[in-house]
Amino acid sequence: DYKLTYYTPEYETKDTDILAAFRVTPQPGVPPEEAGAAVAAESSTGTWTTVWTDGLTSLDRYKGRCYHIEPVAGEENQYIAYVAYPLDLFEEGSVTNMFTSIVGNVFGFKALRALRLEDLRIPI
Repeated sequence: DYKLTYYTPEYETKDTDILAAFRVTPQPGVPPEEAGAAVAAESSTGTWTTVWTDGLTSLDRYKGRCYHIEPVAGEENQYIAYVAYPLDLFEEGSVTNMFTSIVGNVFGFKALRALRLEDLRIPI
């Protein structure tokens, strides 16, 4: 259940966050908040393997956060999930690393029928 950790509607974005807007179509029975949280998790720290160094790494510092979800007007069961990523999550200066994380394996996630990256804001 990603919603408990990665859906954070109280989160206020920072100027240093990378902001992404995804159009999500959840599978039947999957709430939009869970779908948005799953995108945030799977594109950030949700796929990390649990290892002994977990005690040395702060999940809260590196995780993506789905901070807002809104229905797409005129489209049934489609939502825009807004996800904020901390800049520290990505290798400095590597656009390839950033895009691999944000649009990599997340598009094959089983909780979603469809997913599309609609917009991306990269801080300067």
